[in-house]
Amino acid sequence: MLEELRIASLGVIDESVLELGPGFTAITGETGAGKTMVVTALGLLLGGRADSGAVRTGARTARVEGLVRADGTELATAVDDVGGEVEDGRLVVARQVSAEGRSRAFAGGAAVTVSALTRLVDPLVAVHGQSDQHRLLQPGAQRESLDRFAGDKALRLRERFAAGYADLRATEAVLAEVTASARERAREADLLRFGLGEVEAVAPTSGEDDELAAEEARLGFADELRTAAEQARECLSSEDGGPDALGTVSAARKLLDGVRDHDAEAAGLADRLAEVSYLLSDLAADVSSYAAGLETDPARLAAVSERRAALVALTRKYGETVDEVLAWAEASAARLLELDGTDERIAALTARRDESRAALADPAAALTALRTKAAARLGKAITAELGSLAMPHARLTVAVTQADDETGLAVGERRLRFGPTGVDDVELQLAANAGAEPRPLGKGASGGELSRVMLAVEVTLAATHPVPTFVFDEVDAGVGGKAAVEVGRRLATLARHAQVLVVTHLPQVAAFADRHVVVVKSDDGTVTSSGLTVLDDGGRVRELSRMLAGLEDSETALAHAEELLATAQEARATAS
Repeated sequence: MLEELRIASLGVIDESVLELGPGFTAITGETGAGKTMVVTALGLLLGGRADSGAVRTGARTARVEGLVRADGTELATAVDDVGGEVEDGRLVVARQVSAEGRSRAFAGGAAVTVSALTRLVDPLVAVHGQSDQHRLLQPGAQRESLDRFAGDKALRLRERFAAGYADLRATEAVLAEVTASARERAREADLLRFGLGEVEAVAPTSGEDDELAAEEARLGFADELRTAAEQARECLSSEDGGPDALGTVSAARKLLDGVRDHDAEAAGLADRLAEVSYLLSDLAADVSSYAAGLETDPARLAAVSERRAALVALTRKYGETVDEVLAWAEASAARLLELDGTDERIAALTARRDESRAALADPAAALTALRTKAAARLGKAITAELGSLAMPHARLTVAVTQADDETGLAVGERRLRFGPTGVDDVELQLAANAGAEPRPLGKGASGGELSRVMLAVEVTLAATHPVPTFVFDEVDAGVGGKAAVEVGRRLATLARHAQVLVVTHLPQVAAFADRHVVVVKSDDGTVTSSGLTVLDDGGRVRELSRMLAGLEDSETALAHAEELLATAQEARATAS
């Protein structure tokens, strides 16, 4: 519910604050006083187009702020998603328009885009006026209204259908992706099979490339290695009696052994030379053994070189090392299993798609039946309302139709176009005069008639409608006398279920209001300004007398105003 509206520098309104409450609020005033600026302000809060011409002359910017009571967590969550905050269950929304035409929007203290502001506020306020985009002219809103009128069973069926539809679309999307990529997947599978065949033919083992590289180096330099080893052995221990390391160390040890009894340090050195002698002896034996084991094997060298060439061919394609090649082969084998299952997957997805489509047929047919019955009841109820709103010959019908589609959903003997809400197109159609053919609501009524049709629709749907605030501008255009009283009565009826704001020039309508706001215009000769004033009982009588006869102080007009107000309030009390 909208609790407060602040307007600054918008049109003829300099600065005004309008405190609002539940029920029916009538907004009246002299022609040109700025009544429609209230509707313009609400339109801006709803994300309407920013018009720099609406900025008050001499002002840099116009600003509109609304204080909305945020019941429930859904709105609070939506505000939090855009960076705003709901404080104490209240949300502040604002729109600022500069004289240059630039526009800014705010929600919960955060700057937001105009589209984000619209998403937040649009579900809270429905504005009906000749220059506005009417919510109920949208096919989706008409279908939503019919479903709510049809009741909980229809809403549950629609939710069931929507869930099945979402599952079907998800399955179709996966199936389309798998089918479209089947050729690419087949090519990928062929490449993987070829690569795995190459790896399998070579059959490498982990670390084999490093081992073969070492062996090839040893076989390729066997003669050089043997010569170096034999010479090293001669240096360590000569077989022909020549000087060698072992003999030199042994001689040094004997010299120190000869004097070890005279000096402990000399003895220690002799012992260490003995250890070196033993080590040299072992080392000489190892070098001799190494030299003896080195043989030239051209056949083995050729085999190793050939094997290494085969491994290099793999590492050029599938990895830097044999271990990486083996890892590629393992991953590719798993991928190939997945790719080889494409045909089976397509078949499974196709079967699932067909099952999902078939499962939608029953809820679609049931939903159509419920909508058709509800449409007849809704059309009669709205038509009855129109008869009391100076449209006695008008007839409103709610058309529930389906469109054939060869690729659509099979329902009974037909294939029908379908979407997340079912197979039905819902359209409100109006025959404004006797004998006229029903036409779509936006085409079958004039501006004034359309406002009254909207009122009739909203009154009929009031108990099932989720919108907490309704705003009507010129709903009483072309209406007078008894019909005007009925307009007021029906606005009061609607106000039992929602907050209703009405800009009106008819006293018969204003008299039914719970709260009466007058737009007061003053002119100091240079600047025109307007303010919004909530009237007390005496003020209401004077304003109604002005609206009745243009005479605020006429005793006769005041008497008529008092009678009108009393009659309207009595009618409200009786109706409630």
